[in-house]
Amino acid sequence: MATERKNSNLGKAKDAKQDEFYTQLSDIEKELKHYKKYFVGKVVYCNCDDPRVSGFFHYFSYNFEKLGLKKLVATCYKSQERDLFSKNNAEQAIMLEYTGDKDNNSVPDPNEIGIVKLKGDGDFRSKESIEILKEADIVVTNPPFSLFREFINQLIEHDKKFIVVGSKNAITYKEIFNLIKENKVWLGNGFAAGNAYFKIPPENARNYANGVYEKSTGLVKFRNVGWFTNLDIAKRHEEMVLFRTYNENDYPKYVNYDAIEVGTTKDIPCDYDGEMGVPITFLDKYNPAQFEILGSSHTLSKPMSEFAEKGSYSQGGPRFYLKNPDGTYRRMYDRLVIRRRK
Repeated sequence: MATERKNSNLGKAKDAKQDEFYTQLSDIEKELKHYKKYFVGKVVYCNCDDPRVSGFFHYFSYNFEKLGLKKLVATCYKSQERDLFSKNNAEQAIMLEYTGDKDNNSVPDPNEIGIVKLKGDGDFRSKESIEILKEADIVVTNPPFSLFREFINQLIEHDKKFIVVGSKNAITYKEIFNLIKENKVWLGNGFAAGNAYFKIPPENARNYANGVYEKSTGLVKFRNVGWFTNLDIAKRHEEMVLFRTYNENDYPKYVNYDAIEVGTTKDIPCDYDGEMGVPITFLDKYNPAQFEILGSSHTLSKPMSEFAEKGSYSQGGPRFYLKNPDGTYRRMYDRLVIRRRK
C-alpha cells in the first residue's frame, strides 16, 4: 500500500534519515497511564533514546516504585554526551540501568543509576543490543521512523511487548499491515488529533517544519503520528455506535472490487453486512470483536484495465475506483476493507 499524500514533514525526515525526534514527557505520561498494570515486576527497555535526556527514562525512573518495575534499562545510538541532540560521533555507546530508589528520597540519584559502556555503537540491531532486548519484558521508545518496519519486526521476532511511537503511514507498509490484520499490533490511545510535538535539533527544525515550527518552544508539529502497541487496552473494546443506514446513493460500490465506499468512519452503516472500504483512520476506533479486517485496497483491488478503457481513469498503484457521472473513474485514497462481525 502507498499513501495518496506522503506527509511532508515525516517524508522529509525519512529521506534525510533525520530521526532524532524527542517525545515530550507530557505526551508520554498521557499515553502510558493506560498501561500501568502491565509494568508490575517487569524489565522495561528504552532502546532508542539517550537515557540521560530521554523523557521515557525520566518517566520510568521517577515512577519506578509506583509502577512496581523490576528494572529499567536504556541505550542509544553512538552517544556519550549529556546533550539533547547528540552528534552520534562516539564509536562506543552506553547503557544505563536503574533498579529503584536506594536512599528513600524518591529521586533517581546519579549514584543509583548504573552506567555501563557498551562495546559497540548502541544500534538497536546490533548483537549487543539484541542480547539486552532478550532480557527485557516491555520495550517503550520512539524508534527511528525510517527504520520502523525493521524495529517492529525485531520485536515480533523476539516476542516482546511494546509501546512505541511511529508514523501512521507505517500502517500502509505490508509487514505492519499484516500484523494489524492478524491482531498482533494495534494503535494505542494516541496523540491529541493525531498531532505530535517533538523536540528536534534546532539547526534542522526549519527543514522539516513547513511552517509549524514554534521558535519559542523549539517544538515541531508532526501530523499523522500515533502509538503502536501489542498490549491490550480498554480502547480496543469500546464498541462503535453506528447510526447511519445503508442506501445505494450514499454508499456506491467500487468498480474494481465488490465493496461499498464509506468516506468517513462515523458513516459506517449499521445495517450493512457486506464488505466496506473505510479510511485508514478507522483503526483509531477499531474493535476486533465488532469488525473484521479483510485486507486493503492495495491487496484486494483488481486491475482497472479489466473494467474500463485506458484513458478513462488515472494510473497509479493498486487502488479502488468509483465511477463519476461523466463516465470517467475516480481513484480513491487507500482503504481498509472491513466487515461487521455477526
